[in-house]
Amino acid sequence: MSVTLSPTAPPTEAAAIARDALLGAIEQRVLWLSTASIHHANHVRPNPLGLKVGGHQASCASMTTIMTQLWFEQLRSGDRVSVKPHASPVLHAINALLGELDPAALAGLREFGGLQSYPSRTKDPDPVDYSTGSVGLGATAPLWGAIARRYVENHGGRAGTGRQYALIGDAELDEGAIWEAMGDPAVEHLGELVWVVDFNRQSLDRVVPAVSVTKLSAMFEAAGWQVLVAKYGRLLEGLFARPGGERLRARIDTMTNPEYQRLLRSSDEQLLDRLCGERWPELRALLADVGPAELRAAVGNLGGHDHDTLRQSFAAIDDTRPTVVFAYTVKGRNLPMEGHPQNHSAQLTPAQFEQYASSVGRDPADPFQVFEPGSAEGALCAERAALLRREPVPAAGAFTPPTDLGWVPRGTSTTQAALGRTLLDLTRRAPAIAERVVTVSPDVSSSTNLGGWVNKAKVWSAAPSRDWFDDDPETILHWEESTEGRHIELGIAETNLVGLIGELGATWSRWGFPLIPIGVVYDPFIARALEPWTFGMYAGGQSILVGTPSGVTLAAEGGAHQSLLTPAIGLQQPGLLSYEPAFALEVEWMLLECIRRIGIPGGSSSYLRLSTRPVQQDLAEVPALPEARELRRRQVLAGGYLLRSPQAGGAPHATIAAMGALVPEAIAARDTLAEAGVHVDVVCVTNAGLLFDALQARTGQASGEAGSADAGEWILRDILPAHRAAPLVTVLDGHPHTLSFLAGVNGVQAAHLGVSQLGQSGDQESVYRSHGIDAASIVRAVLRGIAQG
Repeated sequence: MSVTLSPTAPPTEAAAIARDALLGAIEQRVLWLSTASIHHANHVRPNPLGLKVGGHQASCASMTTIMTQLWFEQLRSGDRVSVKPHASPVLHAINALLGELDPAALAGLREFGGLQSYPSRTKDPDPVDYSTGSVGLGATAPLWGAIARRYVENHGGRAGTGRQYALIGDAELDEGAIWEAMGDPAVEHLGELVWVVDFNRQSLDRVVPAVSVTKLSAMFEAAGWQVLVAKYGRLLEGLFARPGGERLRARIDTMTNPEYQRLLRSSDEQLLDRLCGERWPELRALLADVGPAELRAAVGNLGGHDHDTLRQSFAAIDDTRPTVVFAYTVKGRNLPMEGHPQNHSAQLTPAQFEQYASSVGRDPADPFQVFEPGSAEGALCAERAALLRREPVPAAGAFTPPTDLGWVPRGTSTTQAALGRTLLDLTRRAPAIAERVVTVSPDVSSSTNLGGWVNKAKVWSAAPSRDWFDDDPETILHWEESTEGRHIELGIAETNLVGLIGELGATWSRWGFPLIPIGVVYDPFIARALEPWTFGMYAGGQSILVGTPSGVTLAAEGGAHQSLLTPAIGLQQPGLLSYEPAFALEVEWMLLECIRRIGIPGGSSSYLRLSTRPVQQDLAEVPALPEARELRRRQVLAGGYLLRSPQAGGAPHATIAAMGALVPEAIAARDTLAEAGVHVDVVCVTNAGLLFDALQARTGQASGEAGSADAGEWILRDILPAHRAAPLVTVLDGHPHTLSFLAGVNGVQAAHLGVSQLGQSGDQESVYRSHGIDAASIVRAVLRGIAQG
């Protein structure tokens, strides 16, 4: 059951009251600085176009007590905090008081090159532990950060100890990412995890009538979390302690959320009338000697605005399991819009700001002043700054994997199987690098060909357990869990997968201990994970995501498991290297290149789109000459290579540019055409994004790709030289627009084949034919192109 904490007098009550008065003075300055920074951005800084700048003064006000209590009393240097997006100005105000941010920078909130709208690890100039802004994802980041910290400690790094806090707006609890994360089996042993919910019961548009700590607590408790509730503060508890005070408690407890908040915006006479009403006449006697100002202060004295209540909440945390603290607050606390149902984006008018400045003794013309060093407040700021200061993160060297493991694939294989094979080869050829590989799966390890790797690397778990099937002769996948394992298994939730690989991919910048996180997921579900994965990249995480199996090639599984849009990710996602191999050897080269880009400033994440289609590997015609093999490798990594050209030499009648699983269809079409005397080039495209960047560079446009030294105009000259320009047919197991830009390389007649309709179950040949991506369809497209050209 949840525990509701009520403040009790500590042994030295006078000292505690003095301490809270000091914290109150700091809290007041924090609220002023955060409010002033938003005001400056909207009402002082020139805005010639009149476009909305924005900011959330009310959302900041509900958090100032909680954040002041944390930074100025609770936190230690090893702790990390994810701050709810709309409280970003509060974080910057605190950092200014602690000397981590030039106070003048507060004038640059939401200005280009200045403080970001929401906390950003990579773009803000002051310390930010977790990027937030995409609702629900910043809240869950400390959960994955806790696993990453433990993993680093278990594998020879020095990540230290410390709590992982998430400060969450209660409306964020509407996001599914919250519940997917909190209930994952990997979470139940994370005792360092603390979520603090700013329970102000307001969303963007209204006071939410039905949100209830009772219901929410039951959900957390069912998942094994400790639940603490900071509901009322010292002033209200003092009234409750009077004879008959339990009636006042019952009255406030049973109020609806909108009714309570209406009290806060009542006149003194209305407040007493609304509180007592006709059904509670005995409350008038209880409150007869309570003055209007005292009553108003008490009614608004919720637990999230009372340092003593919060202090007790944090002291009661059970460090053996995750904890959630529901801290009751008022949105807009101590500002004129306090408690108003539409105050989410409201801002003080210039007149209100002047009045507010006067009430707190600040100069609105010089708003960003911090405490004098000789003051009691300044001394506490200096003391906390020294305690919270962290050692600089040691620089981590780049991974230098071999460029080629020397494998020559034979027979029939799939690109999906090549992933597991490459990981195992890496343990033999580059064991020091393989030791930094950590694979993550949402319960699809065996079906994505990671079984051999899992048997070799073992499974990581915060709480080791025995494999009861280790002596079963029919068991192929051995599930040995320990803190030394290098594979992490999560439940079936792609959002959790990418959240974890994002944090594992940030250990190089947090603790100077780079990891190589590789997540595997069914390719059709990458779209479900794309937004949180993108946010992880924005936050500085560098990871490798493998989507497999992919496309309508997974014919029998039907439309629910056939991915159409994923090939275009590499064209559209900044900071991402996206490869789709046709042959097993290409997987090896690509994976090694992806590893090389991880764990360094300016590095990148990568995406590999793999297939379960068995392909004859000799179709790749990998050159035997070492120099020619190296050229092929460079071309593969730069975006593509010429796989077939007319045996008779000379210019082709047409060009087929194919990608991934459909390269065998392109070769079959080429052979059919050759028998009819029509000669074509077959280009194998491996990275559409790099080819697009090369085309952009040709026209003088800056590249948006993640900076490959091998990506440039030279690759276009190699695979689509002007002297071999001919009608073009592109084909891939995905949406045809992905390769349509290739027609612009030489300005040729083009047809683009691919999958643009939702599919159905069937055999591969029938499915290919229905979408017009089989060999016969390619032949017809080539002949039409030649006729029209």
